[in-house]
Amino acid sequence: MRKKLKKRCLLLTAAIALAALVLWTIWGNITVQTTVYHVYDSQLPEGFEGYRIAQISDLHNAEFGADNQKLLSILQKEQPDIIAMTGDLVDSNHTNIHIAAAFARQAVEIAPCYYVTGNHEAWLGEAYETLEQQLEACGVTVLHNQTEILCSGSETIQLLGIDDPDFAESGSGLFDLEAGIISEEIERADAGAGYQILLSHRPEVFSTYVDPGIQLVLCGHAHGGQFRLPFIGGLVAPNQGLFPQYDGGVYTQDGTTMIVSRGIGNSILPVRFNNRPEVVITVLHKQ
Repeated sequence: MRKKLKKRCLLLTAAIALAALVLWTIWGNITVQTTVYHVYDSQLPEGFEGYRIAQISDLHNAEFGADNQKLLSILQKEQPDIIAMTGDLVDSNHTNIHIAAAFARQAVEIAPCYYVTGNHEAWLGEAYETLEQQLEACGVTVLHNQTEILCSGSETIQLLGIDDPDFAESGSGLFDLEAGIISEEIERADAGAGYQILLSHRPEVFSTYVDPGIQLVLCGHAHGGQFRLPFIGGLVAPNQGLFPQYDGGVYTQDGTTMIVSRGIGNSILPVRFNNRPEVVITVLHKQ
């Protein structure tokens, strides 16, 4: 009798644990967290002390609330100076340009928006032109290997934006080729001296951003490794494979800081584990 009772207790405990895990995973897929990073740099002009950048990456046509009101509420609450969109606003496997445009239309009312492409935009083919036209009609600044000047009072910094390398070599998947394309795109952006922020979809070529001495890089693409394991990190990421080195968070090397967003939507795999979607807020400080 005691053995039967013990077995029932174990089964009940296991069932409760499984139910809790399922509910926790569901919650972790339908809610969005805000992650705030503070970046300190002696080269930052004093006028940009406290400058706030909101980053939206890898939306992949996801919707959190009607017309993405949950995301927009986060942005409104954080009061960013600019909003950086670092690629994959849409998903080439089930493209819905309306969702991306509807989000952008309301985001530009909160702060100036700057957008660079991701690999899924490259995979859209001719449909990408429609997406870009609608984004620009909303007031989003689309950066194609270009530099914009950001002003705060009488001081300025530079914002560079580069295209995803798949526009140049679709689906190549070759690291050296990808890094070479991105290096050339950074050169074409033709930034001058001073503090530089780079918007690029790809984090896996971190050294390519370090070499020209860019102070801050904002990336996405890795989806946080999709499934995050305790004490280990992400399980798998595009173009990085198993246990990716750059899956999410802050990375620094030789004066360059790279912040990798875990993104918001999903692609291929429809679920995340231990990896909530996130809106990233980067706050700049004069060191």
